[in-house]
Amino acid sequence: MLTDWFFYALAIPAFLVVGISKGGFGSGMGSMGVPLMALAIPVPQAAAIMLPLLMVMDAIGIWKYRTQYARGHMGFLMVGAVLGTVLGYLAFEHLDEAWVRVIVGAVAVIFTANDWLVAALGRAAPAQGPSWPKGTFWSAVSGVTSFVANAGGPPLQVYLLPLRLDKTAFVATTVVFFAAINAMKLGPFIYLGLFSLENLATSLVLLPLAPLGMALGIWLHARVPEKPFFFWCNVFLLLTGAKLLWDGIVTLQQRGGLPSEIF
Repeated sequence: MLTDWFFYALAIPAFLVVGISKGGFGSGMGSMGVPLMALAIPVPQAAAIMLPLLMVMDAIGIWKYRTQYARGHMGFLMVGAVLGTVLGYLAFEHLDEAWVRVIVGAVAVIFTANDWLVAALGRAAPAQGPSWPKGTFWSAVSGVTSFVANAGGPPLQVYLLPLRLDKTAFVATTVVFFAAINAMKLGPFIYLGLFSLENLATSLVLLPLAPLGMALGIWLHARVPEKPFFFWCNVFLLLTGAKLLWDGIVTLQQRGGLPSEIF
């Protein structure tokens, strides 16, 4: 197992944030788990260590929210999840992770800023109904970005937030969706050789954080009223998007792909 104290100083809060986010707020800040750990280890290794814990969190979440997800949307969301995971696997060695982070981060920031601007102008958009083109597209994007950069939360929320689901249906839908995504990622991760004994042993050491984070998230979910809940979902989406955008820009600048004057 990994013995670097700096890695654990990042991984422990990262997994707690992921669990709280998944259990109570529908992903959101969960996309920050791998970027935080990537400050100490390579991104593929961070994703491999995280996946077993995510699957434990998924099992807890499905048990808790098993009857409350938005069934009318799940069919085409699952189609997109399959397409996105396959595309992510095929593109894994070709897609530039830095550019994926920049694009996903920019989409999340622009979406949140636009939503708040519309609300500030007193023209809040009405709740949208099911849309298989939008749902399939954004869930496929989520599948790709989840596989390549573990950043599947923002694209899915771009579809889900305008639906104005109640908070429990919103969280339950993200739980079921990402449980499917993570289960589909297991085989490709094994094939790509990401599950070394060191990675699996590290996951085992960190495993108690999965139920602890989920329990905290479920506790908070039951106590945060609807309006503040979605406000904080948007805040988390904005922060996640900003983090992904910043990480991508920094990486590209370090490679010489962007001029240093951007800073």
